[in-house]
Amino acid sequence: MDKLKNKLNENQPLFIGEETALRSAIMIPLVQVDKEWHVLFEVRSLTMRSQPGDISFPGGRIDPTDASPMDAAIRETHEELGIDPACINVLGQMSAYISSPSFVVYPFVATIDQDQIHSFNRQEVEEVFTIPVDWLLSYQPYMHTVSVQPMPLTDFPYEKIVNGDKYQWRPRAIEEWFYDFEKYTIWGLTARILKHFVETIK
Repeated sequence: MDKLKNKLNENQPLFIGEETALRSAIMIPLVQVDKEWHVLFEVRSLTMRSQPGDISFPGGRIDPTDASPMDAAIRETHEELGIDPACINVLGQMSAYISSPSFVVYPFVATIDQDQIHSFNRQEVEEVFTIPVDWLLSYQPYMHTVSVQPMPLTDFPYEKIVNGDKYQWRPRAIEEWFYDFEKYTIWGLTARILKHFVETIK
């Protein structure tokens, strides 16, 4: 029991499955525009295979060579926006976003010098734009619900569970939030993390 107690009091993973999950880190960059704080966003390159044209924060998968999720967020911000890591002032970390037991995102918030944004990676980033923090604080995002119905594969072992193939799988409702700013619409994972950020600073 003492060994078990000691083990349970060691640092534990954030959630069951964290060690094997696809782990990503993102940066929420704050920049000053005309002495007013803005949040910077990327439009993903239209030539990318995954989610071309979607709006996102800089970030990506955590590599084995990254010392920590924060290091991954800084590296990705440097690679995508061309910003010198020494000019990225990390203010802190927000709560992790757990999409599923197999996918987790670690968000960080940092201030950067707008003058540093001059040579972003065109292979990954189509364009960048900013939204005033004051606008985000006053804006009311709207929500639509997406229903997801579990669909077991044909080899699912129904014979091992009560009710077998008559088991009632429950659909899951996903809240999709939307922010409309000028010609841009922010939704999906970026909108969910943005909503949490805005609620935090409120």
